[in-house]
Amino acid sequence: MHIDIRKNFIEQMESDSVAIFANAPAAMRNHDTEHIYNPDPNFYYLTGFEEPESICVIVPDRKKNRYILFVLPKDEKAEIWDGKRVGVKDACEHYGADKAYSINKFKKRIGKYLKNAKTLYYTLGSNAHVDSQILTHFKHGVRSRIRTGKGIHKLVDPSPILSEMRLIKNDTELERIRQATNITVDGHIAAMVAAQPGMYEYELEGIVDATFRSSGANGTAFPTIVASGGNATTLHYTTNDCEIKDNTLVLIDAGAEYQRYCGDVTRTFPVNGTFNKEQKEVYQLVLDAHYAIIDSIRPGVSIDEPHQKSIEYLTEAMLSLGLLKGKTKKLIKKEAYKQFYMYRIGHMLGLDVHDVNCVRDAEGEYKTFEPGMVITIEPGLYIAEGTKKVPSQYLGIGIRIEDDILVTKDGYEVLTDAVPKEIDAIEELMNQ
Repeated sequence: MHIDIRKNFIEQMESDSVAIFANAPAAMRNHDTEHIYNPDPNFYYLTGFEEPESICVIVPDRKKNRYILFVLPKDEKAEIWDGKRVGVKDACEHYGADKAYSINKFKKRIGKYLKNAKTLYYTLGSNAHVDSQILTHFKHGVRSRIRTGKGIHKLVDPSPILSEMRLIKNDTELERIRQATNITVDGHIAAMVAAQPGMYEYELEGIVDATFRSSGANGTAFPTIVASGGNATTLHYTTNDCEIKDNTLVLIDAGAEYQRYCGDVTRTFPVNGTFNKEQKEVYQLVLDAHYAIIDSIRPGVSIDEPHQKSIEYLTEAMLSLGLLKGKTKKLIKKEAYKQFYMYRIGHMLGLDVHDVNCVRDAEGEYKTFEPGMVITIEPGLYIAEGTKKVPSQYLGIGIRIEDDILVTKDGYEVLTDAVPKEIDAIEELMNQ
């Protein structure tokens, strides 16, 4: 997978150029404990290499050694504490590098790779130590070019190129996303089956996260949200410490990560297994919108189309519930819907749960859907407690329904459809 990705990236590089990508050092959680390490997504996308402080250098115009890795060397003492390192030798054998060196040789060797380059591709901000070295070489190159006509004179961020590449998933990426979404499905179903009044939110969080791990996930793609009752009207609620009261809804937003690729699903369900009248009213309106929005996805349609549909459908839902009053078009123009629906309908999904794909072209127009894109669709209504001038029976209800959608050549595939979302199907599962 990574060989083809590097080849594609190289084809888009300018002549007489060099690309450098750096992984950040491990981040400290406290004075002697590190956070779980996640490699820079673009670095991993190109290399498949996951260790901290590693550096990738790509020099397309060289006859040999065009792809070089600088890695942490083998160190018996360090490996006793932190685990085995790949090391220089295996960086070539297992990760396809033409040449590999210990990371401490980067400063000495980098000048040789940059000597004849005009353009340097590098993203500032991943590794402050490498940033400093890169900027020093860039300044030197600019001065050299003034005197000799040779030297770097252009520093280019490669992120837009990689963002465009990451927008369309290849077969290997789709296999990993499918696995991530399948595991995500398992976690949500396990929580729905286990839910009972009197449990605490963190108990369901534990069930979701444990199911992810026991099903083969690396862990969670983001902190699991388990929001009961009025907590569900806070979009990124992660405290997860409240007792779940009878006759309330539970919103779970959770996704598994599998081999660095993410799933992301939200379901909202009654903790006692039965929707009451008001919950059912609001839920069905969100579900109807969910289906209608997804049905608009197909190749050639603007990526903005589902969001515009979501505004229309959900504004109509707010009117039918008495949350808003007036004419639909005027309310949309005034963005009155944002009181109860305040975000875009979804996001791209991949190596990042909110994948860093640019969905607009150079003129600022939205691109169209293409086969191989993966997007979330997640309409919702959030009626916070204390909101004035709305029917009191709906206060404290927060509902979101989210699925992961693969764009296909003929339309779309709902990757996470196995998690029940019809009212009858939810109640049947929970009351088995």
